[in-house]
Amino acid sequence: QVQLVESGGGLVQAGGSLRLSCVASGSIFSINAMGWYRQAPGKQRELVAAITSGESGNYADSVKGRFTISRDNAKNTVHLQMNSLQPEDTAVYYCNANARTTLTSWAMNYWGKGTLVTVFS
Repeated sequence: QVQLVESGGGLVQAGGSLRLSCVASGSIFSINAMGWYRQAPGKQRELVAAITSGESGNYADSVKGRFTISRDNAKNTVHLQMNSLQPEDTAVYYCNANARTTLTSWAMNYWGKGTLVTVFS
């Protein structure tokens, strides 16, 4: 199994910044893509940003130019730098990793428990 633990959420004023981190641990053979999703109250979970093992990132239109995803493959860690935060960014942010536990196993999606980001105006 693969465990993901997020950190870095909190309360911030509009226009401020936060940096989320997620560490993957457990029986990891390889990790393909890692990413961040978010779920606001009453809404579906949505992709915020994702990054491949080759460190190519893609972003939701709503966060382009404000958020930056990065990854440390050696440490099985992914970060999300969030700048110019707005109240509409308020949500629980979940870390996701597509990982294999052995050479021959299928890649599976794993999720963290989430970290709350609250942006007030």
